[in-house]
Amino acid sequence: MKGWDQDALRQQLAQGMMDLQQEASDQQLDQLISYLALLSKWNQAYNLTAVRDPQEMVVRHLLDSLSLLPYIAAGELLDVGSGAGLPSIPIAIMRPDLQVRSVDSNGKKVRFQVQVKAALQLDHFDVTQVRVEEHQPLAKSPQIVSRAFASLQDFIQWTEELATEDARWLAMKGQWPEEELAALPAGFALAESHSLQVPGESAQRHLLIIQRQTT
Repeated sequence: MKGWDQDALRQQLAQGMMDLQQEASDQQLDQLISYLALLSKWNQAYNLTAVRDPQEMVVRHLLDSLSLLPYIAAGELLDVGSGAGLPSIPIAIMRPDLQVRSVDSNGKKVRFQVQVKAALQLDHFDVTQVRVEEHQPLAKSPQIVSRAFASLQDFIQWTEELATEDARWLAMKGQWPEEELAALPAGFALAESHSLQVPGESAQRHLLIIQRQTT
């Protein structure tokens, strides 16, 4: 694959994880690079992601997704509009204790995620092909994440029925979304906000954590 230097990419990733102050085992680093290799391979035939340079993929896909790790609680995580499995697959690799569920409506992207699950033996990860607003899971989720998926208003409204009463919505955004925050549905409020420092990324990245307002 063009520009593919596995040792250099693994070193870049390892340094990025150190910068994020996240410990990764050799096996986890290998799995993350294997995921990236599969993504690059599938990208040659299917347009799964617009980012094609391997070094840029380490930053914008892996490290960006993994900057979320300090804010994820135990138990279960639902990733809606996950595309090629971002951030759900990198998180599943780093958090084998977590039950990670991924939802996307695009067939080829879901098939890619199924392939990754099998290749990396991610037994605690599953993916469903369905429109988010039509998803009917067996159980509700305590934390729901989206990465550049929809406006905050749509994100909340489409997933409100999928969430537990005390759920946390984790929205990964670029620039501070002032207008989206002003348009939050009634009964919801910004509980936390964090500026994400992604190694190698100069653009702004923010994590907004939304919760139901308590009376």
